[in-house]
Amino acid sequence: MISGINHVTIAVSNLDQCFAFYHEILGFKALAKRRKQSAYLLSWSDWIVLVQDENVEGLTSPKSYAHLAFSVAEGDLLKMSEKIRKSGADVWQENSSPGESLYFLDPSGNPREIHCGDWKSRLQWLKDIPTDEVILYEQKNRNAQMTYFSRAL
Repeated sequence: MISGINHVTIAVSNLDQCFAFYHEILGFKALAKRRKQSAYLLSWSDWIVLVQDENVEGLTSPKSYAHLAFSVAEGDLLKMSEKIRKSGADVWQENSSPGESLYFLDPSGNPREIHCGDWKSRLQWLKDIPTDEVILYEQKNRNAQMTYFSRAL
């Protein structure tokens, strides 16, 4: 059985530039770097790998909504957003979903987001939608053995 996401590998067009961005701007902890091949970084317990890939084509705006989102504390969002904007990162979309967010492109044009909130707050938002367009399934916290909520349509 799968127990979680092990790591995320991100193809980048310029390893040095992206390593600096993820380490210095986003605050990932540098673990290791292989010259012009790959870099390993850590945020909390999440491990990402940057891989130099000559086939990466930089985007000016994503053609789809697919992106990778990083958690940020609500009190840190404004400071982090300013730091990302000052780095020259392009904002590719304005936030229209629940929870404060900033959608930006990394130096290789990969779509990213910093986001306040988690799956519990998103489900709470969905629970409050008074229509029949949402099915919510019972969620139990394995440690506390609590039911957050459930609603059947």
